[in-house]
Amino acid sequence: MNFPSDLLYTKDHEWVSLDGNVMTIGITDHAQDALGDIVFFESPEVGQLIEAEEAFCVIESVKTVSDVYAPTSGEIEEVNEEVEENAEFINSDPYGKGWLVKIKFDTSEDLGLLDADEYEEFLKNEG
Repeated sequence: MNFPSDLLYTKDHEWVSLDGNVMTIGITDHAQDALGDIVFFESPEVGQLIEAEEAFCVIESVKTVSDVYAPTSGEIEEVNEEVEENAEFINSDPYGKGWLVKIKFDTSEDLGLLDADEYEEFLKNEG
């Protein structure tokens, strides 16, 4: 499995890249592998307000339907339209072309995110 060290991770298997008060979110290599071939991404609307730890979009694979959870409260600033058209990018390039959304958030909130080593350790203990 691939877990880039320049990203942060959630216990719900999302990855996060921070740029000031904008957070880019996708699902981890582990998550896309567990889901199998992804066929559909149901995105939220730009401008939608989301709450921390609540499901805000859906990924459908040939095996299952899975919610994606918000690591923080905020406002959807951008949706990856390429993934809406080509959901397979989530499988083939989860940390690049497969990003899902960008959220504008309050930087004072404690995000409780894991670094790559902590996420790998979490996965070992989860199984």
